[in-house]
Parts: sequence; structure tokens; C-alpha cells
Amino acid sequence: MSSEDPTKDRVEKQDGEVIAIHPAESGMQLGRALLHALHNAGISVLYQDRQMKTVWARNMSAPWASETADGKDLLSPAQAERIRAAKLKVIESGKADQFELGIPGSQGVRWFQLWIDADRGDGNEVLGVVTTMVETTEQKRREQTLKTLLREVSHRSKNLLAIIQSIATQTGRYSETLGEFLARFRGRLQSLASSQDLVTSSNWRGAALQELISGQVGRYSSDLAQSLRFAGENPYLNPNAALHIGLAMHELAVNSVSYGALSRPDGHVEVRARLEAEDGTSPNLLLTWTEAVGDAPRNEKRFGSVALERVVPMSLNGSATLEIGKNRMEYRLTVPHGNFETD
Repeated sequence: MSSEDPTKDRVEKQDGEVIAIHPAESGMQLGRALLHALHNAGISVLYQDRQMKTVWARNMSAPWASETADGKDLLSPAQAERIRAAKLKVIESGKADQFELGIPGSQGVRWFQLWIDADRGDGNEVLGVVTTMVETTEQKRREQTLKTLLREVSHRSKNLLAIIQSIATQTGRYSETLGEFLARFRGRLQSLASSQDLVTSSNWRGAALQELISGQVGRYSSDLAQSLRFAGENPYLNPNAALHIGLAMHELAVNSVSYGALSRPDGHVEVRARLEAEDGTSPNLLLTWTEAVGDAPRNEKRFGSVALERVVPMSLNGSATLEIGKNRMEYRLTVPHGNFETD
């Protein structure tokens, strides 16, 4: 058995040379270190004897110490009784217990995890009970935020799949060959993906109108500043509006590249956005696309016109008109206020 005095410094030597001097560990030093650890980790510890009298307590803050708690950070009588009953059961049985507790606080509900352990003596008899309390409020909030985000992702994914299914069905209905279907379907999927990227980058908030339109038209133009002239308001569209208005802009851009202004090197389209209020209600968004057109087929019903006149406005609870004249095309889409924000 070593007779080394634990209160003295310990000296380490190598080949007769002193390489380190370590202060000896003492109970007092260990106690101070553990107190720092409890404080930094936000852990409260309470020791009580078999008669439930407090022997010692460390790092006891609200709601466990009444002198540091305000009126909104106190245990209710029912919660206090629940904790007391759990401690008595541990003292009686010697079996540890743990549970979660939600306590209304000044900043909302605070959550705590409680561990109740029996303190046993040399003869295995229960001498007292140790209660450890750790606040888990932030963890709870993160879990709730994650659950909310997962529900939102699930909801958005189902909506996106429904849109894709509709696009596939309608594209197939107005395509005469498989090659024609694949070309059109790929273009519409890419349009949807472009709008979805904007929605995702905003943490599912949506997309700014001008950025959305620029992205759709820019896919078919090498000089966006020349080909697109945007004027007016720039509201922030919610995710559903961003996807459907993006689809409308895609159909207009494809049509323009085929028959309209964007089929000419010096051609351009004009998009105007203004807010219109009716009878003191929240303003609607009036979106207008105009361009000079060439000889476009006017009697053939295509998915593009179906999407512009029916699919998109119905998805937004709005309305739309598509007018193709001899030398000019105009598309007007009215978007109700619930689809966008102006602040």
C-alpha cells in the first residue's frame, strides 16, 4: 500500500529529470470543479434524507428555489405533490425514477427532465434521495420546430406531386407523339424545379415575383435585360402562387420563343404588376404580359392555353384572360391577396 501523502504535489520524472509537477487532487478542488460543471450545464441537484429534509442543494434556480422565482415560475401544488410522491416511492422501494415536467414560465412553458435516485449506505440501506433537474426547453422547441418543418415538407411534397400529376395528364392529352410529350413535359418539370428552388431557398416562405419571372424568361433568353421589361410592384408570393405563376410564365415564354417576340433577336416582352383594391378590401395583384406576336396557330387548343386560362387561375382562386390579336398578345392574371405579401 502506498504511503504517499495525497495533499502533496505529485512529481513525475523521466531518466532522472523532472518533466511535470501536478498539484495533488483534493476533495475541495474536486467539489469546486463539480460546482462549475453543474452551473455551466444548467443542472440542479438536491439531496434529502429519508424524512424529506434538505441536507444540501447545489445550483438551485427558478423554479426549484422559490426565492429566485417570480409568480410565473413556480411549481403548481399538483406538480409539487407529484415530485414529493415520486421521492417517497424511491425512498421506500430503492428504485430510481425519472419523468418530464412542463412548468408555465414568464417566457412560456419551461420543460425539465427529473431523475430521482436512492442514496444507499454501506449496508445497502436507503439513506436519502438525490434529485437531479435539467432544463430541456430549448431541446423541446427544436423538436417542435423540426416536427412542424417535417409536416410542412410533407404537405408541400404532396402538393408538388399533385401539380406534376396534373401537368403529366394535361401534357399527354395535348401531345400527339411520345417525343412531343417528353419534350414538353421535361420543359414544364424544369420550370417547376426552377420555381421550387426559389421556394426552398426562402425556407418555404415563397418567392419574389420579379425574381420568379426573370428566372423563367431567362431560361429562354441569352440577354434578359433586352428580352424582359418588368415594371410595377414586386410582391412576395407564397409557395403555391410561386409554383403556379412560374408555370404560367414558362408557358408564355415557350410560346413567345416559338411564335412571339422572343423568336426575334431584337424582340422583348413586357410584364407589369400592379395592386388593385376593390371597395376597401385588400388589394389584388394584376399581372399583365404583353408582346408582339407573329403567325401563331390560334384555333389549336394546347395545354399552354389551358394552363394559362384554367389551371393557374383556378389554383390561385383568381381569374385570367388570354387575348391573341393580329400583331399582339396579352395575358392578364388576377391574383387574390391571400397568395402574396406586400410588406
